[in-house]
Amino acid sequence: MAAENHAAARPATRGRIVMLVDNGVNGDSRVQKEARSAAEAGWDVVLLGKARGRKEETWQIGDAEVRLIRVPGPMARRRHEYRRAVLRSPLAYKPGPLAGYRRQRVKAWRADLNIRLILAQREGSALARLRLLVPRLTARLMYSWVKLRHRRTLALEKRRKAMDSALDRFTTAFWQKTMGDRSWRRLDPHLWDYELAYGKVIDELRPDLIHANDFRMLGVGARATLRARARGRNVKLVWDAHEFLPGIKPWNPHPRWHVAQCAHEREYARHADAVTTVSDTLAGMLQERHGLKAKPTVVLNAPDAEVSPEQAAEPVPDLRELCGIGHDVPLTVYSGAAAPQRGLDIMVESLPLLPEVHTAFVVLNTESEYMRTLRARAEELGVGDRLHILPYVPHYQVVRFLSAADLGVIPIHHWPNHEIALITKFFEYSHARLPLVVSDVKTMGAMVEKTGQGEVFRAEDLEDYVRAVKSVLGDAERYRGVYDTPGLLDQWTWEAQAEVLDSVYTGQLPGSGSRRTSDRSAAEARA
Repeated sequence: MAAENHAAARPATRGRIVMLVDNGVNGDSRVQKEARSAAEAGWDVVLLGKARGRKEETWQIGDAEVRLIRVPGPMARRRHEYRRAVLRSPLAYKPGPLAGYRRQRVKAWRADLNIRLILAQREGSALARLRLLVPRLTARLMYSWVKLRHRRTLALEKRRKAMDSALDRFTTAFWQKTMGDRSWRRLDPHLWDYELAYGKVIDELRPDLIHANDFRMLGVGARATLRARARGRNVKLVWDAHEFLPGIKPWNPHPRWHVAQCAHEREYARHADAVTTVSDTLAGMLQERHGLKAKPTVVLNAPDAEVSPEQAAEPVPDLRELCGIGHDVPLTVYSGAAAPQRGLDIMVESLPLLPEVHTAFVVLNTESEYMRTLRARAEELGVGDRLHILPYVPHYQVVRFLSAADLGVIPIHHWPNHEIALITKFFEYSHARLPLVVSDVKTMGAMVEKTGQGEVFRAEDLEDYVRAVKSVLGDAERYRGVYDTPGLLDQWTWEAQAEVLDSVYTGQLPGSGSRRTSDRSAAEARA
């Protein structure tokens, strides 16, 4: 009944699109721009994301509604992790807080006996001290026993996370062999936690089209589509593949995680009515891997060419002011996801060799372990005052914010996924008219060499990186001048990409009209 009332209250639009993403939306510029532009084109858009804690949140991105929902994670631990390992580690405690509790309790007992002994000694009572002899000896023995079992429990937990024993490798291979692409149900049941959190919300929203971002949401969207069709509603599924899953550095070190995600993606890719992705190279790889009938449509994650009046009115932080430096100080910047494979360490290591240069990292989590490591390394090298770690700004301010730097750096390492796309920061740096210094990953390195907008260096080669930075800083205006090339930046705008995405939606819902038709209807309504 609630779903019917909700559906009845829907405004007259081209149709309802429910977008799915497995993060908190903030920091994911692609899904934010997708939601805003689709709503501007006349679609009724609800973007479902994952709440960080227990509290659900709702807000607007333009005319699009954002809802962050709770995703409880009891299935993040596999079934065997809830049971005792009687054969593998008979001395280990039952999984859970019992081991820690027992250790603390016996320590508290010994502490109490120690105080009682001190009081007996103060009173000079030999009998009281004698009474404490047996309990103190018992407590000492019990502490040794509990400590041993506690160590065995921790060791068991470590082995269960590593899963690198012959038995573990056998069971992983067994499930893959016997269940095929369905094996993710055994290898990473945590994927069901997303289904159980998102699925009922999607069903209540009664979408006409589901836009599933990336591999986790593919299964959630596919199952929601199948349920809707079973009820007689012809819902369409668009899968937006952000990366080539087999080529990523796994987000989770658990040995079963990556194979489970790949199996999950393979099982549900065939249910997508249309596929979009971030580069032509990746489009071809996805078509071949999943046997797609049509090559995925490329929607680049380019920045907005224009911002709305309300966004333009918001003051943009001054990058140089935040770094505490003047306009004459050379400043290199990296903006985006921060992880070892992104290669940020080379920028820190270069600072002693570039004595006038300051470096800014604009990242989502300024206090992450990786950032703390880089900050400590800068202090060790004596250049801590020239490294600046700053938080994200809203996606519509990124270009203006970064434009205060002298050059933008993309020092990513050679991973298969890094070779195949022009990534978000490439476009953001370009619209900020920054000369680039990029590592020699295939697609990006080739583009920079083609356009002449920067220098390419050998990935992880400190000497070559320093050479590239000096080359750009020595003749920055020449590199900046490339951006005056007619049409170069026009093709790298979200406005152009939004038209492509809208055509994908319209192709799946042909009765919905086009973006231009919707705009014309809206104008007539206002008149």
